[in-house]
Amino acid sequence: MANVGIVQMALLLCFSTTALSMKYDVPRFRHRGSISASWTLINQLNGTSHYCLQDRMDFKFPEEIKLQKFRKEGAILVIHEMLNQTFDLFNRNFSSTGWNETIIEKLFEELSWQMDHLEPARREIMKEKKFTLKENITQEHLKEYYSRIEDYLEDKSYSRCAWIVVRGHILKNFSVLYKLTDFVFKN
Repeated sequence: MANVGIVQMALLLCFSTTALSMKYDVPRFRHRGSISASWTLINQLNGTSHYCLQDRMDFKFPEEIKLQKFRKEGAILVIHEMLNQTFDLFNRNFSSTGWNETIIEKLFEELSWQMDHLEPARREIMKEKKFTLKENITQEHLKEYYSRIEDYLEDKSYSRCAWIVVRGHILKNFSVLYKLTDFVFKN
């Protein structure tokens, strides 16, 4: 009889551990799914850059973001900043693009959902100053990068080609976002 109790206890522990791990994986998969959904939506915005070669530009994405080993707090700050800046970019004058506004609205919903779910963690990190000087400098480099993109769009009068070039860069940025999200939500 004692063996039956041990087996039942072992099964209960197995199921509860599985349930807990599933509970903690849900945000990871939801965030990864939302990053993927955002990428897909941006990819659906029509336009190819082959006829906009004269408008190509290197905005100099901060290399330390691609290479740096982040602490989770630093990665959360970078993810939130990238999502926020992407949201702000697509709030600019894109009327010359002919893009489907329904796609843009869905993109805003995805980006908002992600930022809303990261906001409590971001606030806590900022409140408790759980970031290093290196992470703060990385944040500044990221803001400068997006500022260069904004200046470029403005200088090009928000032309279709300028937006297509920017769209291409933002698509590349989502691979970085995906990796950072994987890192933050892996445990």
